Amino acid sequence: MRSIWNGSISFGLVSIPVKLMNATENHAISFRQIHVEDGGRIRYRKVCELDEEEVPASETVKAYEDADGTVIPVTDEDLASLPLPTAKTIEIEGFVPSSAIDPLQLDSAYYLSANGVPAAKPYALLREALRRSGKVAVAKYALRGRERLGMLRVSGDVIAMHGLLWPDEIRAPEGVAPETGVKVRDAELDLADALMNTLGDADMDTLHDDYREAVEELVAAKAAGEPVAEEEAEKPEGKVIDLMAALESSVRAAKESHGEDGGEVADVHHIGSGRGGGAKKTGASSKGASAKKAAPRKTAAKRTAAKKSSEKPSAKKAAAKKTAAKKTAAEKTAEKPAAKKSAAKRSAAKKTSPGTRKRTSA
Repeated sequence: MRSIWNGSISFGLVSIPVKLMNATENHAISFRQIHVEDGGRIRYRKVCELDEEEVPASETVKAYEDADGTVIPVTDEDLASLPLPTAKTIEIEGFVPSSAIDPLQLDSAYYLSANGVPAAKPYALLREALRRSGKVAVAKYALRGRERLGMLRVSGDVIAMHGLLWPDEIRAPEGVAPETGVKVRDAELDLADALMNTLGDADMDTLHDDYREAVEELVAAKAAGEPVAEEEAEKPEGKVIDLMAALESSVRAAKESHGEDGGEVADVHHIGSGRGGGAKKTGASSKGASAKKAAPRKTAAKRTAAKKSSEKPSAKKAAAKKTAAKKTAAEKTAEKPAAKKSAAKRSAAKKTSPGTRKRTSA
């Protein structure tokens, strides 16, 4: 591990030579900018605004621009001549409980290593003193041209230092909090507690960057000339209207993902149930709730039976009508041959009637 700064920790009259090393590293995938037509690299060059010529780094210096536009050059020699006591020293100012440090102030993280064999004993002394006190040390140090604030704490067998933002660098959260007048019911808090308990503790060692892995797979597929699989993005759901229902669904899903039975969520009444929104924790109350749930089902079953019983007479009437219709049709069918026979008899009688008249006249 390469050191980025060499100095010492000033602990009262004790001076501890140390080396400073980065405790974190960035695994983000970095991209280049290219010209899309020919793949040429796009580079940024430092160009002077007056003569429009590129200026090398050796000819550039820092400068401060005043409010009226005046530019005042400030060289590295000017900065080095300043009486900065923390230029090569981590000056401990005092000790506070770790809870006194606002996490918003935390910045970069470093490891402090004892620089040489003679530094091992005072280094271990400071480490064990911090461990036994349960406190952290607040210190000042200078790095990359500016004085900074730091916090020293014990991490395993080493002393770690976190860069801190100065208190005046933390912005006040004005207008960030939700509007006043928002009330949270006890039933909602009970379900939120149930959800937190179901999700359990987070295993920090198993967390990883899914997006970085997806980008690496994308780059590997494009480099091999393979088609890139497109995954459908999840459609955003609508606004949550019923907070209680959303909490109950979350608890149920969390239990199912943990292999637990997600049938019963919590003994909590919904908002507007007229019960005051409180959670019921006794077994008798849960039985009462079950009985109440069963009662609507029984009522619905009775209604269904009543409907079926009311439908039976109407079905009988319909069947009787169909039977009567069939009989009428049969009677009509039977009457047709009889009518034909009567008509035939009448025509025969008409034929015989003239002959009779003739014989009578003779």
